[in-house]
Amino acid sequence: MIVKRNIFCVLFFLFSNITLTQTINGVIKDLDRNLLFGATVYNSTNGKSTITNEQGTFSIESKSGKNKLIISYVGFIPKTINVIGNIDTSLAIVLENESLDEVVISGTLRQVSKLKSAVQIELYSADFFRATPKASFFEAIEGINGIRPQLNCNVCNTGDIHINGQEGANTMVLIDGLPLVSGLSTVYGLSGIPQSLIEQVEVIKGPASTLYGSEAIGGIINLITKLPENVQRFNVDTYTTSWGELNVDIGAKYQLKKIQGLVGVNYFNYSNPIDNNGDGFTDLTLQHRISIFNKIEMRKNSLAFRYLYEDRWGGEMNWKSEYRGGNLVYGESIYTSRAEVFGKYDVSENLFLQYSLNNHDQNSVYGTTSYNALQTIGFVQGVYSKTLKNHNLLLGATYRYTSYDDNTPATQRKEVTSLPGLFVQDEWKLGKSQTLLSGIRYDKNSIYGDIWTPRLNYKWASKDQSSIARLGFGTGYRVVNVFTEDHAALTGAREVVFTENILPEKSWNLNINWNQKLYSKFGTIFDIDLSVFKTEFSNRIFPDYETNPNQIIYNNLNGKSITQGISLNINSLSTNGLKINLGATFIDSKIIENNITEYPFLTEKFSGNYRISYSLYNPKITFDLSGTVIGPMKLPLLGPLDTRDPKSPVINVMNIQGTYSFEEVELYAGIKNIFNFKPASNSIARAFDPFDTGVEFGNNGQVIASPNNPNALSFDPSYVYYSNQGIHGFLGLRYHIK
Repeated sequence: MIVKRNIFCVLFFLFSNITLTQTINGVIKDLDRNLLFGATVYNSTNGKSTITNEQGTFSIESKSGKNKLIISYVGFIPKTINVIGNIDTSLAIVLENESLDEVVISGTLRQVSKLKSAVQIELYSADFFRATPKASFFEAIEGINGIRPQLNCNVCNTGDIHINGQEGANTMVLIDGLPLVSGLSTVYGLSGIPQSLIEQVEVIKGPASTLYGSEAIGGIINLITKLPENVQRFNVDTYTTSWGELNVDIGAKYQLKKIQGLVGVNYFNYSNPIDNNGDGFTDLTLQHRISIFNKIEMRKNSLAFRYLYEDRWGGEMNWKSEYRGGNLVYGESIYTSRAEVFGKYDVSENLFLQYSLNNHDQNSVYGTTSYNALQTIGFVQGVYSKTLKNHNLLLGATYRYTSYDDNTPATQRKEVTSLPGLFVQDEWKLGKSQTLLSGIRYDKNSIYGDIWTPRLNYKWASKDQSSIARLGFGTGYRVVNVFTEDHAALTGAREVVFTENILPEKSWNLNINWNQKLYSKFGTIFDIDLSVFKTEFSNRIFPDYETNPNQIIYNNLNGKSITQGISLNINSLSTNGLKINLGATFIDSKIIENNITEYPFLTEKFSGNYRISYSLYNPKITFDLSGTVIGPMKLPLLGPLDTRDPKSPVINVMNIQGTYSFEEVELYAGIKNIFNFKPASNSIARAFDPFDTGVEFGNNGQVIASPNNPNALSFDPSYVYYSNQGIHGFLGLRYHIK
């Protein structure tokens, strides 16, 4: 009896394991039906995992009943599916490409997968910038690690964009690969680019002059505008803030026979003067701006138009337009009118033309000083590509015309610059895992003559693309236009002096990058990107306002300028709706001349960015926590008696947002600058005396100490390192018709 009972137990145990243990088989492909070798399949129900073979198939143990499978693969969005172990025994699973592997064009002027690009390119989709609403691209770009929008004036709030601690003049901003943002527009045009136009943003840190010529000495930011076929039939995005700011974006696409079109209108208004720091000046520049955009797509031609008009002012709280240019009440008033035309024409499969024309009209006053300027830039480029076995050849010819004129004593006559150029590039496939990219560019500047800029990039990748190493070396140059906005501060007595033949600024850059993708068995993707960089500049051009108070003396730096550091990005994407983006950059920037080392103004030692996003699917709610940390910066003081802090404090700006989506509507609300960070209230020196009526000057034009001015200060709004706008809330709505 005991023997029979034991035999029964053994049979029951074996039978139970046979009936409860099942095997699930399947095949994994991408959207193009390519088989995916090495994809991870994890059964969270029983803790078993496996990978697909070269045929893209897998076999994994399952339990009877419901099994939860998590499938993940490099460059693809993880997928979670529920499978009944004793019923569904064979599966066909399709994975979609994740946004981290979208197509990029900035590195090579060819469409290429980000993972396959030999040039390190950081790519950010439009969704990345939705963590907190921004009225313009200039503000939104702050969310990218290593990039910092720098305000250059406490009163008018104009600014530029720094990459890895370099000056804004070294950053080239492109729209659809074309140099539309340069010269005057780097000072005023950045705030007029609506965030709603952007499809994606591509960032290259380091010289890119081989492909893009002058001004790309420190890096490029390429704004790719939306295509008509990729937008909703109609959409509107509007928000307001507790300060009274109003931003409205309206977009619509249309069809005219064989032509597809996209129309976008951006309107921004802030007309509520606020002075929370009590210095008598507006904390935030008042603005009234409209931007109209129209993009047309035809079979071979893409054509876009944009017009911007902006009226902005900042100054004493009681300033009105009738005081413009006078000495009764101080104000800085800027009228900007800007028109752009740009496009691309596909001549054949291997040849395309790009073209652009922009006209920038500036009418501004700074107290009693008038600055009126007109700039016109025309650009045309032809690019021919050809594939020969393992080589992708690229040949290009460019021509750029720049006309500039202003009313300052520095510009005696209109300046016209002609810049033709040629470039060649070869992308050589050394095997399945290695790529060597080489190129060289020749430009002939009508003022500076012949300029050569070579580049070399090497890429190695593991078989499954989970590990990628890149090595880049390149040179850059920038032809400096000394007749710039700086001259708005001049009186008619200043004489411009060149002590030597000014040479173009040059840079040499070395960049080492490592990208690693890791997968947890729970389906979370980790993307780790580490870069070490060093850029050395020569021929840096500096204006000397101090040697002779009646002159501005321009010459090249007799030494070198070095910027070096390390940058780290860590991104994660989980199947449970959690996304995390963390970034940090450490910078060592210095100027060496006559064996003396100095550190530049307004250059941070470190900076960081973070974004944590969590999405619920029922109801559809997304929570975003984002922020920026900026380390101390050396600040420009007026002299040894200046009582203002020579360094800025650590800046920590945190934002929170909640978004609720239902059908065609999204409602979002949140708080910006939760910790209420604001610069010191005495940032503007002698704000009570903007026309320097109580300032005494010596024979050499220098400010001297007096009983009414013991610290020898004059009115100075250039001591600025962040916006004076503190904590504020926002409420917005998005609506679209498919």
